[in-house]
Amino acid sequence: MTGDFSSGDIVLCTYGRNPRKGTYITSRDGHAVVKLESGYNVGVPVSCLSLVSRPEIVELPEITISQDESLSALSIVSTGGTIASRIDYRTGAVTSQFDAADILRAIPRLQTIGYYRARKLTTILSENMTLAIWQQLAEAVYEEIRGGASGVIVTHGTDTMAYSAAALSFMLDTPVPVIFVGSQRSADRPSSDNTMNALCSASAAASDLGEVAVVMHASTNDDVCAIHRGTRVRKMHTSRRDAFRSIGTLPVGSVTYPSLSVNLEPCAVRRGSCEPGLSKNLEERCALMTFFPGMSPASVEAFSGYAGLVLSGTGLGHVSTILIPAIRKLIEEGTLVVMTSQCLHGRVCDRVYDTGRDLLKAGVIEGEDMLPETALVKLMWVLGNEKDPECAERLMRSNLKGEYTGRSTNGL
Repeated sequence: MTGDFSSGDIVLCTYGRNPRKGTYITSRDGHAVVKLESGYNVGVPVSCLSLVSRPEIVELPEITISQDESLSALSIVSTGGTIASRIDYRTGAVTSQFDAADILRAIPRLQTIGYYRARKLTTILSENMTLAIWQQLAEAVYEEIRGGASGVIVTHGTDTMAYSAAALSFMLDTPVPVIFVGSQRSADRPSSDNTMNALCSASAAASDLGEVAVVMHASTNDDVCAIHRGTRVRKMHTSRRDAFRSIGTLPVGSVTYPSLSVNLEPCAVRRGSCEPGLSKNLEERCALMTFFPGMSPASVEAFSGYAGLVLSGTGLGHVSTILIPAIRKLIEEGTLVVMTSQCLHGRVCDRVYDTGRDLLKAGVIEGEDMLPETALVKLMWVLGNEKDPECAERLMRSNLKGEYTGRSTNGL
């Protein structure tokens, strides 16, 4: 039987050698989206489908929500990533939840961790994040803290989450945990990390932590989430559930699953270590440039007029000799230039080779072991809040929010 299909219809997909049964979701331009029995979605021509059955629509009972106000007051600020998604099991569609009650219906166990209020800031793919949204986010989190939140959870897409975590690390002084969390795989996939990450992030937000952090799977198993410092974390894989890693250091803590017990390392900043503060100014005229062999001096000259430039150099922090005059000219014109390394592990040292010494003579600032993207965000923040060049340079050399490690650990 073939013909028109409605969302929720059980269909047989005859495409290739093996017919597969699934749930029809939607179609457009002659192609349909079908959720297979494995839980994964496929796109196929509508002509490949035949109707198996049309199930009766059954209304599911509403889950009763009862928040315990004696628990930690936690705020959820959403930017487009989701701490919880709800599946329509009739259609297979997944919808993001932004209302606190909807989130708790999707993940009822959250009710045992805290008392929640939710705030929808924006709904974007994380690659569309901007400095203006960072500023709005920092202000929203600050307001939640001032409003009595004992922890804030920021839901965020994973692609640029490390940038945003670093940005808020510099823009906020926080006496409570500010936890960034996302999901590598959506709630409709059998291997989704959605629920575990949400529960672990809430536990971290209710813990004794007192800094900005990222909480995500620590391994491919559903056993523990790592708590990464916001200025030392990087997404290291496109799709693995344990994509996030602390670089050059160990995570500041962990959350064991399913017990949700939180363990904080001695290096973690503790709750109540400072008063709430907000410094949200950012300098937009900053950039990050990755050096490659054969790069033309014109690539450097293109940043003339910029307030700041982070170079991601090779090894100990090098670029080709031919670029140094252009870099020197940029610095003489007033651009603050910071050197980082593409190696990620280890620290910059421009005192070993002639090229490095020439860069230092030109006025380049060594970025120690800062991640290139963290250095960029820090540079934006420093130049947005400090107009005196000498003071700005001194701040870039200072360890403000754990962006430098005290020493390079062997093997990290």
